[in-house]
Amino acid sequence: MTAKWNVLIADDEPAARRGVRQLLAPFSDFAVTGECRNGAEVLTALDVSAPDVVFLDIQMPGIDGFEVIRRRSAERMPAVVFLTAFDQFAIKAFEAEALDYLVKPVSEARFAATIRRLTRRLSSAARTTRDERIVVTTSRGAAVLHISEIDWIEAAGNYAQLWIGERNYFLRESLQTLEERVSKHGFARAHRRALVRVSGVKELVRTRAGALVAILKSGARIPISRRRASTFTTAVRDLGPG
Repeated sequence: MTAKWNVLIADDEPAARRGVRQLLAPFSDFAVTGECRNGAEVLTALDVSAPDVVFLDIQMPGIDGFEVIRRRSAERMPAVVFLTAFDQFAIKAFEAEALDYLVKPVSEARFAATIRRLTRRLSSAARTTRDERIVVTTSRGAAVLHISEIDWIEAAGNYAQLWIGERNYFLRESLQTLEERVSKHGFARAHRRALVRVSGVKELVRTRAGALVAILKSGARIPISRRRASTFTTAVRDLGPG
């Protein structure tokens, strides 16, 4: 059975991460697609894999859970469930728009209640985002594009160029702004000027010079910058076959 929603687990303690995995095991709608040990890793993973849920520890090395939300903004976060050994941060957690606040150790019954809340939230969100569209202007008028059919997007001056197979459309919107709209639909940065729909990647290959290139199902070849290579490869691998 294919999971509906992807989960990121962020905790600096391996035992705590294993505990969340064990608690999630009975709930087949949720699949763990990544683990992070600190806030910096969380910020990278949020950009690359666009999880639906993050179980977020508060006290982590360097960047703590609250700082993760502050840097990214609550509006750009997935559903957040704080998981901590301390109960004194609950009010602050809900001010940060967390869905729930779990104090370790978490009982199975308490965790099941959280899953019910998550399911309601994500089911409601899916109904509003599944068919999200982008309206572009063409020589024949306006065209409506489904985000899920866009293969990749590149910066083109003050515009973004959207590619669907060999067809392309221009949208007067910066790549950075557009990234905020499409990241939750599985797009990841390939390099400074390109976003790629990860599910559209057919394979990753190395050139003779050692550079990484994503070959899309559409046939397009998109170079992956050295800076983005690791996180982009992880996003493709975490997606799995399909």
